[in-house]
Amino acid sequence: MTKKRSFFLIFILLLLSVPVFDYAYAHSMFNSAEKFEAGYRVQVATLPEFPQIGEPSQFLIRVTDGDFEEVDRFRMGIKIYYNEELIDTILPKSIEGSHWNIDYVWKNSGNHIVKVDLYDMEGNQGVITYTFNMGTQNPFGYIFFIAISVGAMGLAVVTGYIFLSKKFKKFKL
Repeated sequence: MTKKRSFFLIFILLLLSVPVFDYAYAHSMFNSAEKFEAGYRVQVATLPEFPQIGEPSQFLIRVTDGDFEEVDRFRMGIKIYYNEELIDTILPKSIEGSHWNIDYVWKNSGNHIVKVDLYDMEGNQGVITYTFNMGTQNPFGYIFFIAISVGAMGLAVVTGYIFLSKKFKKFKL
């Protein structure tokens, strides 16, 4: 009888806890950010997380209102700065829906300032500018990944040597 009662209590607790776990949040990408300005939130990310120089990547942009509801349409343009110098401009474009994915090829390694201009949103005539820092993969990134790989291989070799030397000692005796 007590097993049935404890099972029933656990079942009731699970049913009551379902509304608590209403939202699931995914891992936010490293090269991503969001800003609130003038009642709107703009989220920007790059895909891949660390864009490579000279290789295609994407800007992923999402626009929501202050209540985190996705907007139906928006008009947006992008300016990209490197060392405080304007290096590229993506002309304003009207987007249906709340997401805009743009193909882009990065030309310089390091930190870039990306200014996203949101035009003529409801309640805000004119331009709302959001400023983000976006980085690209530089040569030191490769050195970091290579160092980690060499360290892992070195550990595997040392561990294998110790393991195999113990095995061979057993065979000699």
